[in-house]
Amino acid sequence: MRLLGLDPGLRHTGWGIIEAEGNSLRHLANGAISSDGTLDLSRRLVQLHDGIVKVIADWQPAEAAVEETFVNKNPVSTLKLGQARGISLLVPALHGLQVEEYAPNKIKKSVVGAGHAGKQQIHAMVGMLLPGCVIANEHAADALAVAICHAHYAGSRRNLGKATMMAGRAG
Repeated sequence: MRLLGLDPGLRHTGWGIIEAEGNSLRHLANGAISSDGTLDLSRRLVQLHDGIVKVIADWQPAEAAVEETFVNKNPVSTLKLGQARGISLLVPALHGLQVEEYAPNKIKKSVVGAGHAGKQQIHAMVGMLLPGCVIANEHAADALAVAICHAHYAGSRRNLGKATMMAGRAG
């Protein structure tokens, strides 16, 4: 199954595409969509929208996952980040993809084994879990971690759904 991971940000939205087959993961592509800081907010959101549309068109993922982000220091920054997250949730949904959200600690625990791992640990583990992967930048690394987390949890959910459906038929 081809999965899209997104790490939303107004300046840079990271993206990563992986394939998951059972417990096996394979890196396909990664990068970041950047918005022009000299433009007004609406134009920057259009840039993020168009970039995610292009990634989906180019790679045809089956599902998408987005990191839940929480910022409390600056309310204006928090609102802008929320709008970028909205684009990251909306675009895949408009393309018919199932979209899941994961908290940062869940992503860290899934990739590293500890919910409070540092960025360096996460990026190192992404490289180990996706051998041969050349990570474009820190935003792409975070997006790949989201995709890896989704591969782990979505696979479990699908298997549970199949087992439940089979049990229902048997009963």
